[in-house]
Amino acid sequence: MNPFSEDVLIPLFLSLKVAGWATVVAGFSGLSAAYLVAKVRFPGRELADAVLTLPMVMPPTVLGYYLLVLIGRRGVIGGWLDRELGISLVFTWQGAVVAAAVVSFPLIYKAARAAFEGVESQYEQAARVLGKSEWNVFFRVTLPLAWRGILAGMMLAFARALGEFGATLMVAGSLPGRTQTLSIAVYEAVQAGNDQVANFLVIVTSVVCVFILVASGYLLKPRYATA
Repeated sequence: MNPFSEDVLIPLFLSLKVAGWATVVAGFSGLSAAYLVAKVRFPGRELADAVLTLPMVMPPTVLGYYLLVLIGRRGVIGGWLDRELGISLVFTWQGAVVAAAVVSFPLIYKAARAAFEGVESQYEQAARVLGKSEWNVFFRVTLPLAWRGILAGMMLAFARALGEFGATLMVAGSLPGRTQTLSIAVYEAVQAGNDQVANFLVIVTSVVCVFILVASGYLLKPRYATA
């Protein structure tokens, strides 16, 4: 099997692009939601936590259906984008980004919430007493103390986005060179009986995911641990 063939490189680079953008989108939204839930007390806080975590346990095909309802051409958001801006997300790599971001969002959200809640409040309060604004408190106190957990969550989200299949297939389809990511390429190769391509793509995906899991496990290890 030629590792530099188009059957390997195109899905690989497309997957990396989709997973990268999905991690950025899920990162910004996940950090914002995590900070709000971790630091602000409001009615329905735990219900909000459950809703934000829902994509982690919901079947990918159900998520894909919900996304089609929202961002399809007849959907609430997708219809507006199509009418006003002429943008269609279905069967595009941008649609794959949306699907992967939704699926990976809970991994960033849960990790970031735990990291924010692990920051001792007296440090933040001391910065406020010294006259620091909330932005300064966040960027100079909270974020530096929580960065390990946040980075670990983002790495896990990247790995999850890299291997996303169900929701991506429903929203973006399987268009070679346009929306066919690694996981979908594996499925198509197996369906076509091309075991050589399928085996190689599986190995590439597995190696990347194992590396990410090992690195994220190191980041999540308690700082005082000696082994």
